[in-house]
Amino acid sequence: MLFHFLKYLQPTHYFQLYRNDGTSVFPIVAKLPYEIRKQLEPDAKFKSEKAREYDLSWQAVNKGYIGPAATYTVFERVPIIDEYRFLRKYFNAVWVFYVLLLRVFSLKNIFVEIGAWNASRKTKRSNYLAKPSMHRSWDSFESPLVLKKPFISVIIPTLNRSEYLINVLSDFEKQTYDNFEILIIDQSKHFHKDLYKSFNLTIHHVQQIEPALWLARNRAIKMSRGDIIALSEDDVRIPKDWIENHLKALDFFEADISAGVFFPQGHSLPIERSFFCLASQFATGNSMLYKCVFNEIGLFDRQFEKQRMGDGEFGLRAYLNGFKSFSNPIAYCVDVKAGTGGLREMGSWDAFRPKKIFAPRPIPSVLYFFRSYFGNKRSILAIIRTVPQSIVPYRFKKNKIMLVFGFFISVFLFPLVMLQVFISWRLASKKIQEGSKIEEMV
Repeated sequence: MLFHFLKYLQPTHYFQLYRNDGTSVFPIVAKLPYEIRKQLEPDAKFKSEKAREYDLSWQAVNKGYIGPAATYTVFERVPIIDEYRFLRKYFNAVWVFYVLLLRVFSLKNIFVEIGAWNASRKTKRSNYLAKPSMHRSWDSFESPLVLKKPFISVIIPTLNRSEYLINVLSDFEKQTYDNFEILIIDQSKHFHKDLYKSFNLTIHHVQQIEPALWLARNRAIKMSRGDIIALSEDDVRIPKDWIENHLKALDFFEADISAGVFFPQGHSLPIERSFFCLASQFATGNSMLYKCVFNEIGLFDRQFEKQRMGDGEFGLRAYLNGFKSFSNPIAYCVDVKAGTGGLREMGSWDAFRPKKIFAPRPIPSVLYFFRSYFGNKRSILAIIRTVPQSIVPYRFKKNKIMLVFGFFISVFLFPLVMLQVFISWRLASKKIQEGSKIEEMV
């Protein structure tokens, strides 16, 4: 990673890893177009020239630069004071102190660490995301791909949510783009084969006896007739130009994957997700990609069946194999958050908050994913970073005060939490020994 201390705050982030060809995602700033460089904000207060370069590279990626560029293949260490200065620019002061504690408790030189942490205290938090990179030609872009009207296969697995799915299909009826089919893999207890015949859509409604979402998606992908796959869910609402905006953006950025943005009903897009940028995550509830991606790297890993992180693993696999994926705020969807059905009925709605006292924390598939790609040390850092926060209820997950409170509570619950983590680690080890269950396209 371009700044070493990011491993403490983002230990399992996609961009922490080099791609299989040895490249990183971070561009060499000197080789960026002038139009992009002038949007970046140089910081002369970094002690080393290399830190100043890396800071600009971080800005370029996070402000939304997507275009081609030569990227770093090796990152040099920078002075510790620059590491702390970087964290203070882009993260809350609480997290900077958290990193200091980790460094001290891992037997780093306490005088050096506290000295660098203290010397960087006057660093002001950057508001760089207030001015993201602008893709000025987007509005005037006439997409040849949209005009060509390729056939698209929309995949929707469903489980006991027919009343919500009807609303989703109503949104698809209103789409500005009309050359598509919908494949519904229905795992519901009561299968109503005629339920969707009233819609003016090409719908293939298939019953699946076993409630298994990754099996359902893999099955639908194999059944699909389109060269482009769109992935949606049974409890979202989409705008009328959802398909068209995914398709147009794939063409505009010459990309392989368009990763749409979610936001809960009654809310709006968060600022960090409100502009085009390279995607650091992938969600099977809102995305579009070329089928050839599945042809090359395989389908979804069924080790994640009835658990979490299957889409995150697929997204990382695509990233490592060099497929270009971007976050698309224009093709957004509203998450209705149905109170029943889906993964809730399989007991895995929240990856970090078990319902039973001796259940694993986190869900074993999370550690299977982390350990398979990032190794045990990074996985432990991820546990330290995420598990204490999971002590507080889900509704407080974005409340900074409550999250800090969660760390203190976890001290009192330490033996129980450690037992839950141990159970998860052991179950994840079994998954790792079994190996992935990634089917190939036939």
